[in-house]
Amino acid sequence: MQPDINFHMTPDEFRQIGRELIDWIADYYQNIEQFPVLSKVEPGDIRTQLPPSPPEKGEAFDQIIGDIDRLIMPGITHWQSPNFFAFFPANTSGPSILAELLSAGLGVQGMSWITSPACTELETHVLDWLAEMLGLPENFTSQSAGGGVIQDTASSASLTALLAARERATNFVTNENGCDGRLVAYTSTQAHSSIEKAVKIAGLGRKNLRLIKVDDDFAMLPEALAIQIKTDRGVGLIPCFVCATVGTTSSNALDPLKEIGSICEAEGI
Repeated sequence: MQPDINFHMTPDEFRQIGRELIDWIADYYQNIEQFPVLSKVEPGDIRTQLPPSPPEKGEAFDQIIGDIDRLIMPGITHWQSPNFFAFFPANTSGPSILAELLSAGLGVQGMSWITSPACTELETHVLDWLAEMLGLPENFTSQSAGGGVIQDTASSASLTALLAARERATNFVTNENGCDGRLVAYTSTQAHSSIEKAVKIAGLGRKNLRLIKVDDDFAMLPEALAIQIKTDRGVGLIPCFVCATVGTTSSNALDPLKEIGSICEAEGI
């Protein structure tokens, strides 16, 4: 008779390996300044060292850590290094790592209240806290007409905002009939590429994205925005969405939110 094979860790194995992994992570942070921020590998170097087909059997934990040290670490760009200044801040911390471990350990799904009441209510409440910390008006909270959900990336959040703006501008008609080619979105020439992608995914089309000129500090020119909106309305188009940027990826430029917000309020956008 074949012996029973357990492909899962026992609680004791999980405790032991978990401690070893946390020690490995702690050592990494203790020595992170010793690593070159940018990896020295060439394109394809990592894949050429990986098995061409999925392995039939798993590896022991010490073998996996050995593979990480030997194969993965040489190809890492060290975003958490104090010497990293590229792209944008994406910092983690000890508490956030442990919180991620706890979240993964519970493994709940929070897509609706019934799937995990504590998860969904905590999300709603924390986002109300965030609105308060940012000094946003009461109507941004769940106690009023607002409230929010956490998105996986800023790109997804931009798409979600655009979809909401699209439906607001058409009284939810586009959910039924699709876009008719008249909806227009606006952002600066320095905006992140995710805005163009969102416009395409939402069905507005690339030709209906207006890239507004910027000043000498690379911030959006409100007067140029106002002129473009007026021009588009004049030919029967429907302005529905303006994306301002607080810290552009290329130069950390800050679009003038107050002036842009006043234009949007006046235009009903």
